[in-house]
Amino acid sequence: MAVVRAFGQSSADQREIDRLAALDAFDLLDTPHDEGLDRVVGLIKEIFTVEIGIVSLIDAHRQWYKSCAGMPVDEMPRQDTFCRYVVDSEEPIIVQDATRDIRFSQHPAVTGEGHIRFYAGVPLKTKAGHTIGTVCAIDRRPRSFGNRDLTILTELSGVAMDRISLMQSAATDSLTEALTRRAFKQEADQLISLALRHQHDLSCIVLDVDHFKRVNDTHGHAAGDEVLKSVAATCKAALRAGDLFGRLGGEEFAILLPHVDREGAVAAAEKVRALIAGHQVGEQALKVTASFGISALSIVGKDIETLLAQADAAMYKAKHTGRNRCVSWSSLQAEQTEGTRRRVLKAGSIVFNDRRSTIDCTVRSLGSDSAGLSVSNSAGIPAEFLLSIKGEGFETRCRVIAQDRQNLEVAFR
Repeated sequence: MAVVRAFGQSSADQREIDRLAALDAFDLLDTPHDEGLDRVVGLIKEIFTVEIGIVSLIDAHRQWYKSCAGMPVDEMPRQDTFCRYVVDSEEPIIVQDATRDIRFSQHPAVTGEGHIRFYAGVPLKTKAGHTIGTVCAIDRRPRSFGNRDLTILTELSGVAMDRISLMQSAATDSLTEALTRRAFKQEADQLISLALRHQHDLSCIVLDVDHFKRVNDTHGHAAGDEVLKSVAATCKAALRAGDLFGRLGGEEFAILLPHVDREGAVAAAEKVRALIAGHQVGEQALKVTASFGISALSIVGKDIETLLAQADAAMYKAKHTGRNRCVSWSSLQAEQTEGTRRRVLKAGSIVFNDRRSTIDCTVRSLGSDSAGLSVSNSAGIPAEFLLSIKGEGFETRCRVIAQDRQNLEVAFR
């Protein structure tokens, strides 16, 4: 039984709740890079003659780079970033020499190999005024940055926001020719409505390429792109004409199967899994596998957000139990009670060690008895802990039922 305790809610808490809701509405976290935003980043480097340009989105626990040039990583823990000050203040931050700024002089990116000296960051703001991320110029040498420079960077932030708004209308992913996440969910809503009206079966599959980061790091992004195209082509070749296929994120895909029950979906997932595992990609003959999660239309799973959240949880269980396998959401329900789960985007805290240790997390799905959490690194998180959702008066004890490096599936106790 979950234990919920009430806490007061500050204006800062409400502002963060509203900010995350605005970010969630764009549904862009962990989506593929965009050529238009890559051009904005290129202009930042060219105009200001800096080494690093970034367009980022910032959720509850991390800064994720939607487009980035000059940095070897694609995300950072929010608490470790310069950009958190931009989000907190909702104003531009200019640091001409980080070694002389009390906020940053001892920062590891300044004192360590990163050798960051200059930083200029401006809010990435929606038309309603919510700061969902940042646009920034960064360099490894001190430099000045005048009012004209700030005006230009602010205008580039506006261009980036316009591009993000325009991206909402895109229906097809340019690399894999799969439906975009937003288009997939829109079409899925229609198919689910038909299934409910006519009382026929419908199932959802989520698959994630195993060890994809290792492919990019070892063989380069071009090889990674070839892997994604190959996986997408394999999936599409195995599907029927009326099935939906979409790219949810970098290496995550989804399939919707009308008129197919849970057992049929497990069989379909196993077929696709075997095809992917049996195929070698590119000149380097890369062996690729994927982990699959399956959910089905039910009395509690009546919309695409719930089906995706359930399939996602099952997929992380597949990752947790060895990868290259298929797991059904129904098999997880023995460890839980109701099974209802909704996709959300909320700020949370993982609390343990007699409340002496706290780790920020993003709550990405939530039910009455379970949740899906994202963290910067799950290493060191105990099997049981307290989950607090900031600003909502919610705290409950959890146990981990599945995890990978950056994701946790938990059941409430």
